[in-house]
Amino acid sequence: MSSAKRRAGRDGTFSGNTPGRAIIDIGSNTVRLMIYGGSMRAPTVLLNEKVTAKLGRDIASEGVLADEAIDLSMRGLKRFALLLEDLKVEHVDTVATAAVREASNGKKFIRQLKKLGFDPRIVSGEEEACLSANGIIGAFPGARGTVADLGGGSLELVRIGDEGVRDPVSLPLGTLRLPDYRGNSRSDMRNALEKALKKGAPDIVKGEPLYLVGGTLRTMAVYVMQEEGHPLSDPHGFELDPKQAKRFLGKALANETMESLKMRERISTMRAEKLPDASVLAEAMLSRFEPSRIIFSSWGIREGLLYSSLPEHTQARDPLLAGISVFAAQRGAPTILATRIAGWTVDAAPSRVLGSKSHGSERLRMAATMLALASMQIEPNIRVPHAIDWALHKRWIALDSKERAMLAAAIAANGNVLELPSEVTALASEEALEEAVCWGLAVRLARRLGAGSRRSLQESRLSVQDGTLTMRLAQSQAALFGFSTEKDIKLLAGRLGLDWIVEVVADDEIRKAKSR
Repeated sequence: MSSAKRRAGRDGTFSGNTPGRAIIDIGSNTVRLMIYGGSMRAPTVLLNEKVTAKLGRDIASEGVLADEAIDLSMRGLKRFALLLEDLKVEHVDTVATAAVREASNGKKFIRQLKKLGFDPRIVSGEEEACLSANGIIGAFPGARGTVADLGGGSLELVRIGDEGVRDPVSLPLGTLRLPDYRGNSRSDMRNALEKALKKGAPDIVKGEPLYLVGGTLRTMAVYVMQEEGHPLSDPHGFELDPKQAKRFLGKALANETMESLKMRERISTMRAEKLPDASVLAEAMLSRFEPSRIIFSSWGIREGLLYSSLPEHTQARDPLLAGISVFAAQRGAPTILATRIAGWTVDAAPSRVLGSKSHGSERLRMAATMLALASMQIEPNIRVPHAIDWALHKRWIALDSKERAMLAAAIAANGNVLELPSEVTALASEEALEEAVCWGLAVRLARRLGAGSRRSLQESRLSVQDGTLTMRLAQSQAALFGFSTEKDIKLLAGRLGLDWIVEVVADDEIRKAKSR
């Protein structure tokens, strides 16, 4: 590995389209290869490929990995080995979970993996729970509550909060084992699962958020989003209050069958097979834990592995800005330019101008600036709708639905589109969207003033003085105030409810003002 690549690995950053790290996750249902690039604080998925081998299908009945499942797994793993070699991915984590750790022939299977050049490790149930918890901590900074990670062979439960990760347990309640709990009715199954949860996890604290991890549980979120007609498509970060969850689990999903679920878009055959039983387990968890809210996460054990391996200073980075900065830089919007424009426009932010409560943080305004600038590299005829899709549907981390809508509003305003689509207005208040529109109009003014040049931003200043939006230009840059600039400042001032003025001053006066 080159010294540059070593430095990149220590910093947790790689070029967005360069494979930097891979994880092979050998689970009870699937064997999956994930290859990541970009910032490891908010990694870009470059490859996500799985083999549905169902290694754990015979564990409960026979205690072994079935020969057919092993053969299918090895076929996929041989392909993975070649891909990783061809792509020159040097940092590969290979982990095996419930099926391999419980099977009597699990160690023999591991020896086969070593012959392929992998260095696999079997993680304990408690370690698996802790890794999933780290995934949640990485995805939701400051998270506290209970994490429930449902896999094919087991259900991991763990608490997170100010004390870190606590009380990890692993229960034999994976999707492959849930059929054993079926009784004569859905309520019989729910009661049986509640007893199993009470026996296996007696010390769970009630009344805290419950984070649900695992593909089948995320499919539950997809189902609810479809039923609600939700404007967003990514289940990561989707929330339900307990009443909503009980309504969908106990009524809507209770009336679905495997066949009816298979007919739905975005619900695979495998998930359709597991979802009815998993929904009963979710009901049992609601009854047992009495959570304050339910939050679905796409980050789990694999992302927990990445997060836990990062140095503390990288873990402390904002995952939203870490992800968007790499994404935007690849699209012609380097972080340094976005930082200059965010600094140039800060005094025109509505919360400063009007003294009102801000609906969006400075981190969100910075993220909006980066995406707005990146959107300008898209062809004009598709620019705004395409960039709005970035804001609403791309998997950004540590971002809620209101904040996504504000990103979209800022991007639209940057493109001079002020009539927002219904999918945006459904997610945030009029006041929040208006604040974001002003962010976007300010970015538009800044980038069009001098085509984003460093000098144009250094030799000018935007501020609010005595109720007037004031742009001061150095004498040497006075010609930059053209027709387009006049239209842009007039539009921004109008949305802020201010008068506006442009002042031309001596070149050194701008520098002196900025140094004060």
